[in-house]
Formats: sequence, structure tokens, C-alpha cells
Amino acid sequence: MMTLETTLLLVGVGGQGTILAGKVIASWALKQGSLVKVSEVHGMSQRGGSVVTHIRIGQEIFSPLVERGGAEFIIATEKLEAWRWLPYLQQNGTLIVNEQEIYPLPVLTGARSYPHALGSRLQKSAARVLMIDALKIALRCGEPRAANMVLLGVFAKEIGAKRVDWHQALKQNIREQYLEKNILAFNAGYEQKFTI
Repeated sequence: MMTLETTLLLVGVGGQGTILAGKVIASWALKQGSLVKVSEVHGMSQRGGSVVTHIRIGQEIFSPLVERGGAEFIIATEKLEAWRWLPYLQQNGTLIVNEQEIYPLPVLTGARSYPHALGSRLQKSAARVLMIDALKIALRCGEPRAANMVLLGVFAKEIGAKRVDWHQALKQNIREQYLEKNILAFNAGYEQKFTI
């Protein structure tokens, strides 16, 4: 059993499974003997709006909210959301980002443009940035909605956690008919190799 103390944000847009990913992380951490506090902000999530989940894991936690500059990890299911929440990352923190771009309404209507070269801007803005085409990997696993699990696999490997413990957390939170493909997606993320 591993005891972990960390703070993280899960950020994305509605429909990308950030809330489910937060539940999986919380289940895993509780099984490891840590205390967990979670706070979700849905916004207009059902309309593709911003969704953020604050997660604090440790032995003594007083508030679920992560302060600006306080997140050891940010896991972003979409690049613009990674950019939006970047001020919450610690100076030496790790940013795990899905390369997917989902245009918000102001971009779709032409009122704004999607930020240029956002991937390279993110790479220059954090101590450690792990960019991954999680959607492409999830599609290869047969479940496009499992991009969030690909990112969780990357996170689990980063913190040195055992894969089998995460599989138990997936079983607790994912319906049986979707479980196998989500485990495949998680494993694919866990097995990714990054050159930093």
C-alpha cells in the first residue's frame, strides 16, 4: 500500500469524463489509506462548458480546494482548459495534457479565435509537460470516451502507483459493459514513454 500526498486539478469540458476520472482517483487513493477531498465545478458542462475537479490527497486535509499555484498535477482533457487553469500549477508541477482541441462557443461563432500554437506555449509554461493524443489512443482501444482513462494511466505511472490497484478503482466506478475497453485505455496511457 502506498501513501500519497498530492494536490491536483482535473480540467476539461463537459462530456469528456473529468468528473468520472475524479471519482476513480478518489477511489484509488482511499484504498491506499489516504484521506481525499474532492470539489467539482460543473459550470455549463452539459453544453460543452468548462469542468474542473479539485482533488487533495493526504493524511491531513482541511479544504478540498486547490489554491492558485498549489497543484502538483493538472490533468487536462483539452488544451485550452490546460491553458486556462495553468496558474493553479505549482512552479515545479506536472501538466498532463490531451492534445485534443474542442472549440468553445465564442470560437465557433467567430467572436474569438482558438489560441495559436497552444501546444508549444504549454510546453514552455510548466516544469514538466506530458502531451499525449489521448483521443487517438482511446479510439485504438475501441472507446473514444476513454481518453480520460488514458490520461489517468499517465498520471498513475508518474506517481509510481501499481497498475492493478487502479484496475480495482476502475471496476468500482465504471459499468461492466465498458470496463474492459477503459482498462485497455488506462494501460495504454500507463505504458506511454515520454522524452522530456
